[in-house]
Amino acid sequence: MSALRAAQPEVFELHRSSSFRQPGSMKHRHASEEDDGSGGNTDASQDQADFEEEEEVDESVREDMKKLEDTFPGISDRFRLVNRIGEGTFSTVYKAEDLLYDHYTNDWDIFDQAQHDTWASPPSKRRRVEGEPVGRKKARFVALKKIYVTSSPIRIQNELELLHDLRGCKSVCPLVTAFRYQDQVVAVLPFFSHTDFRIQYRTFMVADMRHYLRSLLTALQSVHEHNILHRDIKPTNFLYNPDLKEGVLVDFGLAERQGSEYTSPCLCAHPTYVRRSRILSSYYSKNPPANGLSAGHPKADSRPSRRANRAGTRGFRAPEVLFKCTSQTTKIDLWSVGVILLTLLGRRFPFFNSADDIDAMIEMSSIFGTRRMKTAAALHGQIFETNIPTIGEKGYSWEKLVKWSSCVEDLTESEQQATRLLSGLMELDPSKRLSAAEALQHEFFLNPILHDVEWGGHPDDESVDSAEEDGGGEDEEVDEVAMV
Repeated sequence: MSALRAAQPEVFELHRSSSFRQPGSMKHRHASEEDDGSGGNTDASQDQADFEEEEEVDESVREDMKKLEDTFPGISDRFRLVNRIGEGTFSTVYKAEDLLYDHYTNDWDIFDQAQHDTWASPPSKRRRVEGEPVGRKKARFVALKKIYVTSSPIRIQNELELLHDLRGCKSVCPLVTAFRYQDQVVAVLPFFSHTDFRIQYRTFMVADMRHYLRSLLTALQSVHEHNILHRDIKPTNFLYNPDLKEGVLVDFGLAERQGSEYTSPCLCAHPTYVRRSRILSSYYSKNPPANGLSAGHPKADSRPSRRANRAGTRGFRAPEVLFKCTSQTTKIDLWSVGVILLTLLGRRFPFFNSADDIDAMIEMSSIFGTRRMKTAAALHGQIFETNIPTIGEKGYSWEKLVKWSSCVEDLTESEQQATRLLSGLMELDPSKRLSAAEALQHEFFLNPILHDVEWGGHPDDESVDSAEEDGGGEDEEVDEVAMV
């Protein structure tokens, strides 16, 4: 990790991602601005109005920000806290004005020019009168992530190191700098204007979904090339701006390097003949239940418990995470991308709403059917059973599921193309699931079908005929369930 340098007594700061601007270059920059008469007083007045525009802040949020300023010496000299924009299990995120923005060469501000080109007003033709007040400079905002003291120091160091390693990756939120005072750590990240996903999933057409997914998959391709698992891909961790058609991937608090959590290889990492031998020699195969279903589990089970990393958000965890696979790969992030695409196509958020891992597997089995779920469980040396009569053996096709969820009779050709990408992302077998690079080469991006219509369904309308069961092109290569 980058070396820490003293900022104030007992306050430490990571070296900023770019060099400190020399006084001479600052004077040169301001001189060139003053010589340019095209800016006009109109832009300065507009900047002043934008700066003075205050956001409505709840009183409890004001107290929270005041507490941070009081307990973290020197932070108010560098930043002006504006509002609280996010709160999670391990951290709180604030929007803040960077008071020292012009003192640095901010090469991390990758979207500033794009936003300026998109939203800036045309320059005024009125020449600036000598001595005329210029107005206050435009406010520059950043996001301050206050990491809770309950977080493990190793977890905090891991997040900062990963962000540092991913610096310069497209569509990945860069780390600007970080401060520490005693046991408090604040990471400084760019502030990126974006829209709420709860608006996006209701209004996005397929073309919008394509731009969204291309940006997200581009970010994941860069992350995965560094052998890093994000582990928490979900809409709130991808800040997307529809005007720019760009987004940034944030929150690497649960991220890890691939292989760092391995205890022993999972059965899925072995060849097919090894898995077959293990299954045939298992206790379950040698002592099958009399009626086809086991009555429960042993009261005093002498077998060692199976431990694996299950970090993530409910509803977005991949099946191998639920089955406690100890050889998890970057493919777990692609399953989460598939859930996001399913949410956009199905116009339902959240699409999966399970209370725990058992409920999550039941939700999956209602889509894929018990036969494919048993195959997926056997792949990781597990047994899947359910006696719920409404869960069929074959499951449903993605097209029927999307039609049922979005309350439409037929899918457009572009939606059908999107469902073909969906089937590659939400594949139960991680070895057959698309990678980020493979997904970007899908026909959905390379040869898009431009047959798009606005969605006319009603997400609250529940008077929908249930879909019919469908085999869905089931793969019959190795039927490991038959052996069980």
